[in-house]
Amino acid sequence: MTDQFHSGFVAILGRPNVGKSTFLNHVIGQKIAIMSDKAQTTRNKIQGIYTTNSSQIVFIDTPGIHKPQSRLGDFMVESALSTLNEVDAVLFMVNATQKRGKGDDFIINRLKNVKKPIYLVINKIDQIHPNKLLEIMDDYKDTLPYAEVFPISALQGNNVEELLLSLEQHLPEGPQFYPEDMITDHPERFIMSELIREKILELTRQEVPHSVAILIEGINREDEEKLHVQASIIVERKSQKGIIIGKGGQMLKNIGVKARKDIELMLGDRIYLELWVKVQPNWKDRKVDLQAFGYNENEY
Repeated sequence: MTDQFHSGFVAILGRPNVGKSTFLNHVIGQKIAIMSDKAQTTRNKIQGIYTTNSSQIVFIDTPGIHKPQSRLGDFMVESALSTLNEVDAVLFMVNATQKRGKGDDFIINRLKNVKKPIYLVINKIDQIHPNKLLEIMDDYKDTLPYAEVFPISALQGNNVEELLLSLEQHLPEGPQFYPEDMITDHPERFIMSELIREKILELTRQEVPHSVAILIEGINREDEEKLHVQASIIVERKSQKGIIIGKGGQMLKNIGVKARKDIELMLGDRIYLELWVKVQPNWKDRKVDLQAFGYNENEY
């Protein structure tokens, strides 16, 4: 560790599906935030920890800000906005393939009261013609007093290192908050549940978009070679249960196989993953259910 160690907390804020989780996973070098082409994938604030010899940046990946349609939606938006009072800098991420919209303007208005440095991060530049970039930058340039503007591709890594270097240089001198080999402060069972949920989003597509919660029922070591993980997939309707189980149980089997591989990669351990599907009507609007499934309003 050098004498001039810099550290701090950085929030990643933006509309749904701008690539916040993809960016975080690229920076950390490991999957800790689930990725999906569906909007509103991230539901909790996920801390990713990036450590070098001279700095430690603690990223907070927030749920995409959208118009809430349920108690769960309220939780997601409040969770995202609450980070503005906790951090040393904000990355306001926008999608280069989408025009500036009401959601972006809503975030901009909330950021006007933030006194910390705000970086405009224009993501997905690999999907547009370079000539369009100046037009996008010009559209945002007078909306806030940005510390810097970074066009990036979180998927390909373009300009990400330059952004990290700038953050490192501008964060205050401070301590190393977490051990250098720690990449997230979330418990393993949370990451397990997110990886299972990711596979459901990936495999069921539009059929069961956001009516799913995952509850890890038990983690037990059967022997020295294998860990037994039991998890319940919670849905709102019987028809959704049928979709997740699939014909002859094939869909549930596919979800389990894909999730198990990612969990084994994360833990470096062999896993026996046992999945059940349970129906809990209207869980997204029931406070007791939201708390049981890990969406606790005391977090914001």
